[in-house]
Amino acid sequence: MLRRLLLCLAVALLGLHGAAFAQPTTDDDSELYDMLLGEIAQQRGDYALASKTYLELARRTRDPRVARRAVEVANQGRLNDLALEAAKTWYEIEPQSTAALSVVASLLVSVRKVDEAEPYLAKLLNTEGVDQERGYLQINRLLAGNPDKRSNLRVVQKLASRHPELAPAHFATAQAAALADDDQTALAEARRAAEIRPEWEAPAMLEAQVLQKRSTAQAAKRLADFVAKNPQSRPGRLAYARALVGDKRIPEARKQFDALLAANPGDTELIYTVGIIALQVKDYAVAEENMKRLVSAPDYRDPDGARYILGQIAEEQKQWPRAIEWYDQIQDGEHALPARLRTANAIAKEGKLQDAREYLHKTAAEHPGQEVQFTVAEAQLLRDANQNKQAFDLLADALKAEPEQPELLYDYALTAEKLEKYDVLEKNLRKLIEVKPDHAHAYNALGYSFAERNMRLGEARKLVEKALELSPDDSFIVDSLGWVQYREGDLKGAAQTLKRAYDSRPDAEIGAHLGEVLWKLGERSQANRVWQESLKTAPDNDTLLKTIKRLKK
Repeated sequence: MLRRLLLCLAVALLGLHGAAFAQPTTDDDSELYDMLLGEIAQQRGDYALASKTYLELARRTRDPRVARRAVEVANQGRLNDLALEAAKTWYEIEPQSTAALSVVASLLVSVRKVDEAEPYLAKLLNTEGVDQERGYLQINRLLAGNPDKRSNLRVVQKLASRHPELAPAHFATAQAAALADDDQTALAEARRAAEIRPEWEAPAMLEAQVLQKRSTAQAAKRLADFVAKNPQSRPGRLAYARALVGDKRIPEARKQFDALLAANPGDTELIYTVGIIALQVKDYAVAEENMKRLVSAPDYRDPDGARYILGQIAEEQKQWPRAIEWYDQIQDGEHALPARLRTANAIAKEGKLQDAREYLHKTAAEHPGQEVQFTVAEAQLLRDANQNKQAFDLLADALKAEPEQPELLYDYALTAEKLEKYDVLEKNLRKLIEVKPDHAHAYNALGYSFAERNMRLGEARKLVEKALELSPDDSFIVDSLGWVQYREGDLKGAAQTLKRAYDSRPDAEIGAHLGEVLWKLGERSQANRVWQESLKTAPDNDTLLKTIKRLKK
């Protein structure tokens, strides 16, 4: 015992390099020595030495706890290959451990070896005590770390083939197929899952999601059939109502929302969802009614959030004083600062730009540490008033104090574009990418700028594709990809991409782009339909108005 204490003391005093002088004298001392060496290396940030030391010790002692520690330390150091080696050793030592099996499978996926992970996943799903159905429902989440969606689908198909009687196995395959853009397989597997378990909403909702790519009407019909057979299904009816909104059948959607609210009168989450969807389709009366219900609901967790949305509803109807009243009721919490910024916007919309700027200056003094947000908000007010040079100068001054601040760099670049200072735009967006490599909108803005000017299209595509990799569901980035395709001359591909963006988010500028591509394809009635829809929601949108005027002259 004394020898061990002296060994510990010697290692602690001499440090990692001095530890070589405190050589162990017995096997027990050797194990203790290696444990200490591993801990000290880990504490000093030498994760490679620490994890290798633990791994060697685990192999020598056959102790699964040491192998698990080797995995933990390798993961801390982001040493994927070493972590995988340690995990496999852990599983060899403790083959009955579902934790070890799960870690091996997860690490194989993380290093993009999904085919090698498949037998481990199969063993995991067949392990006694493991809930197979739940396992299949989580399998695609596990595989999400691998960007090769086709290989993910192949693995899920192999796994599911072992359990053809399980609805979740077919559903997991349908999910993987949808992610891999294999719509035919996705539909077939979703339908098979629904045959096995007809009361389950998930397969019907996934089938509708895939059908929506072809036709919003087909998606709505699939969900209508499901709701007719399962009238008590809250998720199914809500999905049906949303599909009706997507198919522009607003009166029918409202009936479904009314039925949901009648069946669930105290469900605040549902009330909120109905209110938000109503706002999205500009049904302001329904949106306001539901948000007011939340404000007065005694048990609703976020009444200020409802007040904030009520302010937005008023703004969209150009009821500026009413919007300010709602925002003024929010005095603290997470919505307080955004409410102050929206108040400034409402004041400016009343034609009081200077008052709005003074309000921002006064409020900024009450929120120390939030200067950047107030500067960006003031610049937006100036841009909205077509005072782009003043906004540019304001942001330039702010950047002198914080030259690498991401929000300032992004806003400054976009303002530079309005002044046709494209060199400034590119310089600042590239700097932003350097400062914040995961800033999807920086890549998108630069790529879109090239496409808009019909230049450097190869680079534009790479930038937009990088943005999509970082934010795959962003409709504005999908729109940028469609615009790149248009500039490259791929009109049909551009139309498909832009339609996907517009269906997901019927924004006026996306509508302007989609309409232009349809017009060039000779589908002029379709182009006019999209433009008219966009004009209803944004009659003053500059891009939309200029596009229509240019093409119809």
